[in-house]
Amino acid sequence: MSYDLWLSLAKQLVSYRQQLGRPLIQGILGGQGTGKTTMCSVLGLTLAQLGYRTVSLSLDDLYKTYDERLALKQKDPRLIWRGPPGTHDVELGLTLLHQIRQCQTPVAVPRFDKSLHSGAGDRTTPEIVENVDIVLFEGWFVGVQPIDPTVFDTAPPPILTDEDRAFAREMNNKLSDYIPLWEQLDNLILLHPKDYRLSLEWRKQAERQMIAAGQSGMSEKEVEQFVHYFWRSLHPELFINPLVKSPTFVDLVIEVNTDHSFGAVYRPKDMLAH
Repeated sequence: MSYDLWLSLAKQLVSYRQQLGRPLIQGILGGQGTGKTTMCSVLGLTLAQLGYRTVSLSLDDLYKTYDERLALKQKDPRLIWRGPPGTHDVELGLTLLHQIRQCQTPVAVPRFDKSLHSGAGDRTTPEIVENVDIVLFEGWFVGVQPIDPTVFDTAPPPILTDEDRAFAREMNNKLSDYIPLWEQLDNLILLHPKDYRLSLEWRKQAERQMIAAGQSGMSEKEVEQFVHYFWRSLHPELFINPLVKSPTFVDLVIEVNTDHSFGAVYRPKDMLAH
């Protein structure tokens, strides 16, 4: 994505902020490897140059504590990893975004450290932030809405067994708990790979690089199990692809190429007008 596009996007966010007369809550939706973290970093730096204070918030920062997730896993052994709907503290996010929208300052932004408890992760010291202008709220299902449960009758792989379908339906139900959080969003950007299966290859590449650098990383099989777990909970083909043409929920779509670069940029409402 060229600097011109970053600057254009940053200026658009500034315009929204000025129109609102209060802090802007900008949602960023994208699967693994689509560039959410990079986008938040570059936009934050660009907006700072324009005189606006930005805070990045990840859906990961809203995870329940380690102890709470242990208890959750005991109740539902299918929740083998953090990530799916139900593993987050929605109220924590609601409280924070409400405080920011009401221009309260300072605010305590929750933070999550993935390295704690041998990689299981836990909440860490909150970040105290003052005078927030723009929140960049990113995550792999930020803004995603529940869908018609009958679609799981003929769901794509890796939703294959009756147990898989039952799990997918339950995760779909739990999405309803997140709707009040999504209602705090003023806009939503979708980082959309040309093929959702690229996330699997990107994750494998990342793990290979970590292992090559002497760090611990997952094997190819472990990566597949990990990514398929996420696809079974909220399958991109069912939950994300329909949003590409949905001006109701998505304001801007940025396509992501195989090499992680950004491709076409368009607004769903403009596509429907053609």
